[in-house]
Amino acid sequence: MKKQSVMNSKFHHIGMACCSIDDTAQFYLSMGYQLSDTIFDPIQNVNIAFLNKENETCIELIEPCDDNSPVTSILKKNGTSPYHLCYKVDNIEVAINEMKLQKFIRIGRIALASAMENGKICFMYSRDKGLIELYEPNEFK
Repeated sequence: MKKQSVMNSKFHHIGMACCSIDDTAQFYLSMGYQLSDTIFDPIQNVNIAFLNKENETCIELIEPCDDNSPVTSILKKNGTSPYHLCYKVDNIEVAINEMKLQKFIRIGRIALASAMENGKICFMYSRDKGLIELYEPNEFK
């Protein structure tokens, strides 16, 4: 199986920090989006839900569980707002190395995403390009 370059990866979702999944979702539900079940992510100490609509961009709503969540500082600075883009990759280690060559820095370690069927995720940051989440789906769904 050929390993895909991060440059040919597929867009997966926009991550949006919010104070309340239920409150924020109401607007999108009125536009025809469907809301997934909410899942607790113990690594980030957040609740996560996805908004999906046929032929539209997927939106991930991320709600902090308390002030210890890294999302809390984003909300204090910007309020409810998009803060990362996520790309689906075939090999997260290769993608990380490619992004490092483009002057991205890795934020944290590779983790399993409970909200995305325990696929691997890793966040990469560039001051000029923003926060990118890399997502490698779990092969054993």
